[in-house]
Amino acid sequence: MDNNMIQELINRYISISFQVHKKAESLIKCQIGNDLTNDQHYILQYIHQAGSCTSTELAEVFEVNKSAITAIINRMADRNLIDRTRDENDRRVVYLTLTKEGIELYQKAQEKIRLLVESIITQFEEPEITAFINTYEKLADVLNNKKKEELGE
Repeated sequence: MDNNMIQELINRYISISFQVHKKAESLIKCQIGNDLTNDQHYILQYIHQAGSCTSTELAEVFEVNKSAITAIINRMADRNLIDRTRDENDRRVVYLTLTKEGIELYQKAQEKIRLLVESIITQFEEPEITAFINTYEKLADVLNNKKKEELGE
């Protein structure tokens, strides 16, 4: 592949990646309304799937500073969406779990997002969406490996 073709593909990738990301985030925000920010939704999703976790774990997973996670967690705890529980053996460790209200809000948001995504993916033939998801998963793997290389792992 020549340099011009590579540059054209890079430009197309950057453009479409930006468009898809911004539009998807906007559509998701419309679905979850003012109940949650997108970041709060992703945090609820992670904790729901994990069962419990720490702020440090969230900061690593979302690749942000612990102070950013702490600010979000504080707001969510103030709204009674997240419980904090100190480790009995090490009081410095605080586990985060969802409250009943947090679970209910998460499930309500997930159903709205499920309906949104369903309305989008049903516009594709099954082989198209399967191929797309497989390619997207491969892209995620490539990006994860690239990140590991940068960190020297």
